[in-house]
Amino acid sequence: MSHRFSWPRLAVAASVAGAALVALPAHAGLFDDDQARQAILDLRAKTDNLSGQLSAAQRTILDQSNRLDQLNDQVATLRGQNEDLANQLAALQKQEKDSYTDLDTRLKKFEPQQETVDGVQGVVQPGETDAFNAASDQFRSGDFKGAAAAFRSFIDKYPQSPYQPTAQYWLGNALYALKDYRGSTAVWQNVVKNYPQHPRAPEALLAIANNQIELGQRTAARHTLEQIVAQYGNSDAAQTAQSKLSQLR
Repeated sequence: MSHRFSWPRLAVAASVAGAALVALPAHAGLFDDDQARQAILDLRAKTDNLSGQLSAAQRTILDQSNRLDQLNDQVATLRGQNEDLANQLAALQKQEKDSYTDLDTRLKKFEPQQETVDGVQGVVQPGETDAFNAASDQFRSGDFKGAAAAFRSFIDKYPQSPYQPTAQYWLGNALYALKDYRGSTAVWQNVVKNYPQHPRAPEALLAIANNQIELGQRTAARHTLEQIVAQYGNSDAAQTAQSKLSQLR
C-alpha cells in the first residue's frame, strides 16, 4: 500500500521544525549571557572582598607603623631620661666622694700624722707644721727678730716635736743674724748635745766654729772643727770643717 503525504501537512511540519531550530540557538545564547553576568558579579564580589581585605591590611600596617614610631619615640625618651639619671648619679657620687675627701682632709688636721723632717720620721701633732712654717717664713722674709720669737714659741709649745732639732737650729741662725753670737752658740750647743745623731748636729757644730772664729776664739774653733771631722766624717759639714782647719793652721 502506498503512502501518500499531504503537502499541507508537510508544510506545517516543516514550519514547526524550522521554528524549533530557530528558537533553540536563541535560548542557548540567553543562558550563556546569564552565566557570564553571574561570573562577572562573582568576580566583582571577590575583587571587592580582596580590596576590602587589602585596605584593612594596609590600615593595620599603618597602625602598626604608627605604633612602632610611638614606641621608638618612647624608647628615645626613656634612653634620654636614663642618661640624665646616670649623669645625675655620677654627679652625686662625685659630690659624695669629694665631701668625704674634704671631711677626711679636715679631720686629719686634728689627728697626729707621720712626717719626715730633715730625713727623720716622727709624729707631728696638729698645728706643728703650720707653726714651724710660719716661723720659717719670717726668717726668709728677713724678720729675724720675729723669727727668733716664733721659733722660741714653737720650741716651748711642742717639746716632743720632730721639728725640735730643726727649729732650734734655725733659732740659732736667727740669733746669729741679730749678732747675738753667744746666744746662738748656746742654742746650737743644745742641738749637738740633745740630738747628736740628727743631720743638723754637724751643721750646728760648724755654725759654732764660725761664731768662735768671729769672736777670735781660734783654739776653740779648731777643736770644734776637729770634732766635726772626727764625729761626722762623711757629712758635707766635715768637708767644710777640713777646709777651715787648713786655713787656721
